[in-house]
Amino acid sequence: MNPICKNCEHEITGNFCSECGQSADTHPINFHYLWHDVQHGIFHFDKGLLFTAKELFTRPGHSIREFIEGKRVNHFKPTALVFLLGSLYGLLYHFFHIEIPSTITNEDSEQTFNIIGDWITAHYALATLFTIPLLSIASFLAFRKTGYNLVEHLVLNGFIAGQKLILQFIFFPLLYIYSGTQTMLLLSGISVLIDILLAFWVYNQFFDTQSTLKNILKTVLTYIYFFILFTILTVVISVVVELFIKKA
Repeated sequence: MNPICKNCEHEITGNFCSECGQSADTHPINFHYLWHDVQHGIFHFDKGLLFTAKELFTRPGHSIREFIEGKRVNHFKPTALVFLLGSLYGLLYHFFHIEIPSTITNEDSEQTFNIIGDWITAHYALATLFTIPLLSIASFLAFRKTGYNLVEHLVLNGFIAGQKLILQFIFFPLLYIYSGTQTMLLLSGISVLIDILLAFWVYNQFFDTQSTLKNILKTVLTYIYFFILFTILTVVISVVVELFIKKA
């Protein structure tokens, strides 16, 4: 005799109810249940987060393509990945009072730089999420003949953003040691260079039906498009912030 779903009272013929999706095996509410719920429901450590992190640094392009094609059960979702890692990184950045030395001499521009920098620090996950659409539009334009739509490029670049955030955690101890010094600018530059090299690797694996040379050229074009879009957006934001400062 098949068990009855405790949620919708339909008969269950497998591990999950075909009507509402609830598991056939409902554990008693105890400390074991609570710990499993924290692992699975919040961090999804049992498969998702650690599995996705491993894939992003061993076979990133292939695993992201497999995710888009439907192999998703083991993966942490890209938006959740960026939001979780970005929020944790922002908290670390704020808690340890990391400071980026300013190279701007103009007083008004420096004030604008500080306001934007403070907002990014306080909302690191959102700031990272905001760059994903820009990079996705850029990669969509550069790789438009590969057959992937804009939303699929959003997924691709969401995972790349997650990969970059993991790299930021690796660099964080050095940023803390050299906080507020000129060395931090060098470390930030090295981090950006590694990010770009990783992007070449990911794009080349993901678009594996094209030659490596073509993928390299189109990745360069992606970053050209991205920096154009980013510069336009940054100028607009800076102008708005400076107008706000002058009115205040």
